[in-house]
Amino acid sequence: MEEFFQQLTNGLAVGGIYALIALGYTMVYGVLKLINFAHGDLFTIGAYLGLTLLTSFGLTGHLGAVAGVLVLAIMVQVLVALIGYMLERVAYRPLRQSPRLSAVVSALGASIFFQNAVMLVYGARFQVYPHDILPTTAINLFGLDVPLVRILMFLTSVVLMLGLYFFIQKTKTGTAIRAAAIDQGAAKLMGINVNKVISLVFLIGPALGGAAGLMVGLYYGQINFTMGWVYGLKAFTAAILGGIGNIPGAMVGGLLLGVIEALGAAYISIAWKDAIAFFVLILILIIRPTGLLGERVADKI
Repeated sequence: MEEFFQQLTNGLAVGGIYALIALGYTMVYGVLKLINFAHGDLFTIGAYLGLTLLTSFGLTGHLGAVAGVLVLAIMVQVLVALIGYMLERVAYRPLRQSPRLSAVVSALGASIFFQNAVMLVYGARFQVYPHDILPTTAINLFGLDVPLVRILMFLTSVVLMLGLYFFIQKTKTGTAIRAAAIDQGAAKLMGINVNKVISLVFLIGPALGGAAGLMVGLYYGQINFTMGWVYGLKAFTAAILGGIGNIPGAMVGGLLLGVIEALGAAYISIAWKDAIAFFVLILILIIRPTGLLGERVADKI
């Protein structure tokens, strides 16, 4: 039972990362019906920018661990959000009226460009984060010693996800995003600037992906320029699992995928954890093709 709860907490922490990345996929798809294949590489850029800012400015040394990491996270999110904004303006907006395949090819090209740019700037070797930033203590929860870092990762993910959910559901701008996702033509007739809505989506999604990249660097201690492909694929799976285009679905799908992976690695084999996750995805799509929280859309007559 102790091992089960250890793996459960580990799965929730990793699942929180998957969920943050999946939100970027699902928001873009919800508004543009486009899979942003470069989103995983924006996650990677967030991890590398976090390392660069951390070592260049010594934020944790000047501000302390808590304040330093908080300022670092804000800086990374802002920078990655700006890169995401420029990506939309350069790679996607000029092709908005083109066939769907053109935008897909552009997304793949942007992914290749970002991945190789990171490799050329930082090198192909693994980069290592300073190891003494986060606390190494454990907290006793119901008789189980859980690393404090794992709890902080999960709580940070939950706070960011809840913040996004309430922004989308309770604000006027969030209502505009939901309206543009339902029908862009009708949204324009209602006075909504759809271009600004799409730009905002490409600011928010990459910002969350950048935060996830920083969390991976701080938690695991090392990063690689190809990790965006692996995490991006897992997050895309999580988005489909929860229901692509559905924000709560991306959250649930990410957490569920992380738990499935952790339990599969512990009780079956770590070599089979990816296969188990995709098997569950296939099973759910067979039973419910729209995903766990996906809604069936009525056909227009």
